[in-house]
Amino acid sequence: MEIDLINTGYFKLDGGAMFGVVPKSLWQRTNPADEHNLCSWAMRSLVIKESNRVILVDNGLGNKQSEKFFHHYFLHGEDSLQKGLHNLDIIEDEVTDMMLTHLHFDHCGGGIKYEGENLVPTFKNAKYWSNEAHWAWATEPNSREKASFLSENILPMQNSGHLNFIPLNDQSNMPFEILFVDGHTDKQMLPKIKYKGHTLVFVADLLPSVGHIPLPYVMGYDTRPLLTMDEKADFLNDAADNNYVLVFQHDPVNECCTVKHTEKGVRLDQSFSFSEL
Repeated sequence: MEIDLINTGYFKLDGGAMFGVVPKSLWQRTNPADEHNLCSWAMRSLVIKESNRVILVDNGLGNKQSEKFFHHYFLHGEDSLQKGLHNLDIIEDEVTDMMLTHLHFDHCGGGIKYEGENLVPTFKNAKYWSNEAHWAWATEPNSREKASFLSENILPMQNSGHLNFIPLNDQSNMPFEILFVDGHTDKQMLPKIKYKGHTLVFVADLLPSVGHIPLPYVMGYDTRPLLTMDEKADFLNDAADNNYVLVFQHDPVNECCTVKHTEKGVRLDQSFSFSEL
């Protein structure tokens, strides 16, 4: 197995929304905001080569949305999904599997593109993987998440015949374990991968950044924040006990870290780049 980490770009979100009830005087120590109270966030994707498969985990925001949309989210930087793949000498048609941790627009928007006036899969030879529970959650959205589940990002997966589901009790479709968590959104999927003597977990929106490691630091976007805290506690204790490498999707600075037990609970141990593994 060969794994790479690519950045599909940066975008901005309100710092208060990203840290919920935590005061700005605390969260700005790790994630400083601009004059509009917005913080920059990365959108990283895993690229996994295994046998004859090229598996992409999440694909960023994409570029097909309106000017008004991008005015709200401020896509910026030189990185993009296409550039990241091309730097690995991978063309879109070589991707065999597109696994989506969940279907919020910053995780799946790059998987669908315009071809003329039609919306089609960016990766025409790939199976697109979600799970039935989350698909139902995304296609019949609650009012809290409705703005994050965009039909133009989601429905073309099904309409094109590319959509597949990973059963909750059978993960044999992927060459790694999947952790299911429900606090942020229903049945978010986190890859847990054995690699180079390490256990990697792509933590997606369970832990957006190093700044979210303390238990009360929970996003205002989470649908079940108390459940997120319980899931974080269980996961972080397990990660500290077993020296997991946490791979961050959204931290604008830190790609990876380990955690340790302290008198204040589980805290950051070491942070490092993915290339240092």
